[in-house]
Amino acid sequence: MFTTVLKTALVTGGLVGALTAPAAAQSKTNGGPATLGVELKTKGSVDETVNRLKQMVAKNGMMVMGEIHQGKVLEMTGIKVKSETLFVGNPNVGKQLFSEERGVGLVVPIRINIYADQQGQTHVRYIPPSQQLNGFGNAKVDKIAMMLDGKLANMAAMLPK
Repeated sequence: MFTTVLKTALVTGGLVGALTAPAAAQSKTNGGPATLGVELKTKGSVDETVNRLKQMVAKNGMMVMGEIHQGKVLEMTGIKVKSETLFVGNPNVGKQLFSEERGVGLVVPIRINIYADQQGQTHVRYIPPSQQLNGFGNAKVDKIAMMLDGKLANMAAMLPK
């Protein structure tokens, strides 16, 4: 039963996310194909970038609330990919958001993906919280989301390029 529920959640979540992603979250990079959210190229390996991000998250009053090691899971399928995802948040900010809108758990904690492309270049990608939270139509949630956008932008600016 759990497997069925998990498969349903993955399929529906992926489909719903793809269908409802705000157009503003999609952008072109260097004339190439459209990308979702903010994408940054960084210096260093995926592991080095993850470690730097973890330090920056702590210095910015946030914490890593979870991690997904996609690369390790995908190895079971025969594909070699360096990809890590951090779930970043702050319990006090979460309290404010959940007090306003219980459904924000769909978006928070914030998901940040760190991966290496086929040429070995490390990328950091995230969807700005304001673009994900604006669908709730709540001015207080929108204000908090903009503050989170600023924190993420500050952290991203600190990454070596």
